[in-house]
Amino acid sequence: MPTFPDDIYTEPSDLDGRTLSNLGPLRRMAGLWQGEKGVDVKPKAQGPKTQVYVEHYELQPIDPQTNGPQVLYGLRYHTYIHKPGLTKMYHDQVGYWLWEPATGTVMHTLAIPRGQVAMASGQVKADADRFELVATRGSLVNGIVSNAFIEHAFTTLEWRIEVAFNADGTWSYNQDTVMQIQGLAEPFHHTDRNTLTKIGEPAPNPLAMQD
Repeated sequence: MPTFPDDIYTEPSDLDGRTLSNLGPLRRMAGLWQGEKGVDVKPKAQGPKTQVYVEHYELQPIDPQTNGPQVLYGLRYHTYIHKPGLTKMYHDQVGYWLWEPATGTVMHTLAIPRGQVAMASGQVKADADRFELVATRGSLVNGIVSNAFIEHAFTTLEWRIEVAFNADGTWSYNQDTVMQIQGLAEPFHHTDRNTLTKIGEPAPNPLAMQD
């Protein structure tokens, strides 16, 4: 269990408002990105189906956030995914990538319009070239919450995401969403992977713009 201070209310008086300078391992993710070769393996009644996809991923810095003495720096993100040659939404997702410098923790939140939210986290070195975050059904700190139908038919047991920063400036992710699907004896691994190339720089966070 982590150790917390007795004073849970007092915020830091010397907070650095330059988010882009305080993102630790997330600094290389800030900006506008595109991936043309995403691969999704999803469950269908006939069995696993592989689908390729195109992804547009925007990550913009937010002002530092405080929970009393706790300080978080982060990126607000929106990823929009469609099938090649089509503009109709295939997947839409919003949330935050958060870095807690004091504990070396990365947190990743998501909300999708299928009626599901989750938060994964993990311990990460500030200069890490690769890291993995995990969320588990039932956890109160790294949990997964689904609407009644998803919980009934596609019970999400675990969600893992691995991020790797590549030497050419791109970054890649591999996701594994483990589901217990109604009618199947064994859990199904719904996987997604893509490599993203930068197409635009991030804007400064609002507090940093005042400098």
